[in-house]
Amino acid sequence: MSRPSRFEGTIGKTVADSEAWYDDPPHPGSDAPNVVLVLLDDTGFAQFGCYGSDIDTPNVDALAAGGAQFTNFHVTPLCSPTRASLLTGRSQHAVGMRAVSNFRTGFPNQLGHISNHAATVAEVLGSEGYATFCVGKWHLAPMEQCSAAGPFDQWPLGRGFDRFYGFLEGETDQFHPDLVQDNHPIDPPGKPEDGYHVSEDMIDQLIGMISDSKGVRPDRPFFAYVPFGATHAPHQAPASYLEKYKGRYDEGWDVVRQRWFERQLELGVIPAGTELAPRNPGVEAWDDLSENQKRVNCRLQEAFAAFLDHTDDQIGRLVDGLRNMGELDNTIFVVLADNGASQEGGPFGVMHEMKFFNGLLESPDEVMDRLDDIGGPHSHTNYPWGWAQCGNSPFKWYKQNTHEGGVHVPMVMHWPAGIDSEQAGTKRNQFVNVTDITPTIYELLGVTAPEEYKGIEQMPVTGDSFAATLADVDAPASNRLQYFENGGSRALVAEQDGGWWKAVARHQAGVAFEDDTWELYRLSEDMSECNDLAASEPAKLQELIELWWTEAETNGVLPLDDRTLELFAPHLSDEGPHRIDRRYVYRPPMSPIPSQPSPSPGGRSWDMTATVTRDAGDEGVIWATGSASSGISVFVQDDRLVVDYNSFDERTILESELPVPHGDSTLEVGFARTSRTTGEMRVAINGEPCGSAELPFMMRMISSLGASVGMDHGSQVSERYQGTFPFGGTLHQVEIQLGLRSRKDSEATAKAEMSRQ
Repeated sequence: MSRPSRFEGTIGKTVADSEAWYDDPPHPGSDAPNVVLVLLDDTGFAQFGCYGSDIDTPNVDALAAGGAQFTNFHVTPLCSPTRASLLTGRSQHAVGMRAVSNFRTGFPNQLGHISNHAATVAEVLGSEGYATFCVGKWHLAPMEQCSAAGPFDQWPLGRGFDRFYGFLEGETDQFHPDLVQDNHPIDPPGKPEDGYHVSEDMIDQLIGMISDSKGVRPDRPFFAYVPFGATHAPHQAPASYLEKYKGRYDEGWDVVRQRWFERQLELGVIPAGTELAPRNPGVEAWDDLSENQKRVNCRLQEAFAAFLDHTDDQIGRLVDGLRNMGELDNTIFVVLADNGASQEGGPFGVMHEMKFFNGLLESPDEVMDRLDDIGGPHSHTNYPWGWAQCGNSPFKWYKQNTHEGGVHVPMVMHWPAGIDSEQAGTKRNQFVNVTDITPTIYELLGVTAPEEYKGIEQMPVTGDSFAATLADVDAPASNRLQYFENGGSRALVAEQDGGWWKAVARHQAGVAFEDDTWELYRLSEDMSECNDLAASEPAKLQELIELWWTEAETNGVLPLDDRTLELFAPHLSDEGPHRIDRRYVYRPPMSPIPSQPSPSPGGRSWDMTATVTRDAGDEGVIWATGSASSGISVFVQDDRLVVDYNSFDERTILESELPVPHGDSTLEVGFARTSRTTGEMRVAINGEPCGSAELPFMMRMISSLGASVGMDHGSQVSERYQGTFPFGGTLHQVEIQLGLRSRKDSEATAKAEMSRQ
């Protein structure tokens, strides 16, 4: 007879001589606070209004005014590592996420997911009785596992969340997102022409989750993790927000950065005496740009500002929702960024990111007739270095770098029930790291991180709680030693000799690590790293370098690894989505296939064969990949087999010379490289060639969106149809056979993938 694994009563012959026992689930207590972590993507230190900018962020500003504003908060230089540290309270390397989750290296510091020996805050709080929700960007699972085929153990529901609504990749189109609900892909509930934007959708969903939970179990607190896609590229916002910022930045980045810097001094988010770092190499003086360059660059910054403003309004909607439920006062509400402003728009900015990654550099003159597309559904923009450095004011360098521009970001904590009203609106200047947030939450909630979780031994939580600073603005920093590393760039911050020191080296891939140049700064007097003391304080620099190596060994940083391109090659095997023979067979109905598990047809010859059965009038998409800006669609229309090769709005459309017969048929499409940049496509029906066309430009990097079978999911590739245009007949099978890709094209694609992260 089977019995519960745990029973602490007694069982006699009858109920009268037995004692019942109930294994009640854990409960954190009726007064336990809710916890909300709002994470923005690629948002620099200066970009919130309360940190110096003129971008309208009244909702974050209000949270800062009613809570604690941190001015010395640090993260990792990249998104996935920061997320791993935030959710575990441990070093990103120790938990297996030294870089983005898109690749694995075969070493413990890069698993492509968070180690199971490091329970997430959702797993810990869930075991304490909290409801747990996540909406937004995940980017903490191996990307080849992020299709409907799974496995799902590293998806949000596998790592402690009761509910999930968002996307699993590092970025998505804000108007046509690749959405996942819980453990399955879904279609967005609206279109841009209906006013749809994924940030609004996320908050709608989260408020619904919280209402569902609180409506039935008002006694149960919740933990909500809200990682927005904003403000990662593509910078996209509703038209009214774009219109609001027109002309706002016509003075250019030099004037605007100086003004933001002066406002930072006025607000006290940087100390008096701080210098504004000089322009980074590659950032031109604004006055030296052509008039068309200025106009394009202004529009790119306007799109970013509109995107951030719109995101702030969604944060405000969440705050209002909690207030209306009576939950805001007892909610620990944290807003932070995952790294500094992005350098991935390059020196000139990009109108269409994928075009840039294909080596097609549009001059400002070529973009002038598409200025009004910037920031809308038909763009995939990122701003140039000049605006990124402006966003990182007063610092130098950017995301991916271990200088302050990459790792020093805003953070606000709001909790009316836990932060004395007399402390509201005060600033915290103590050094704090992203690893310190989760242990702070644990201390505030009275939770002890488990030594074992689900039978797996847990590594210790290594972050330092800063809870004392919430009660005392002058409390000393609890974290006095912190290492940084990304792609071989390294840094160490340490409190020594009555001040704060930083040793930092900016590494270039391929350069021997021992040849890196280390810099030395006294951060307590030189927050913006303007005065390098390496030559005058060689002993101190050497001491910190040696301490960095000690911390690296302690936290699992080694081996140092500056590879990028090699790591984005798909892992070919008989297991997983990418086979050794590069043959992919799909049988509908199928959910859309995200980009990384999809076959990658860019930059190579390849063939597709589909078997169909159709009656008169049956038409629709056989297979499609990409978006309205760049992609390939194969479909049947007006009894013809059609291929629309959409190369950044330069379309080559091939129609079969023969009709697609009624009944059973085999439809073939072939692509062949004819030179470094050109190609040819051909079609055949039942083995009979019936059309070919030259491709003036053959894309090597097509899109960040994946493929769909039997329909065109999301942003429609072809203008020849509307909506998803599902195939009306019977699509039995689609087989794709990829050819070999040249090394140069493989490296270009890998470089583009890395840049996108």
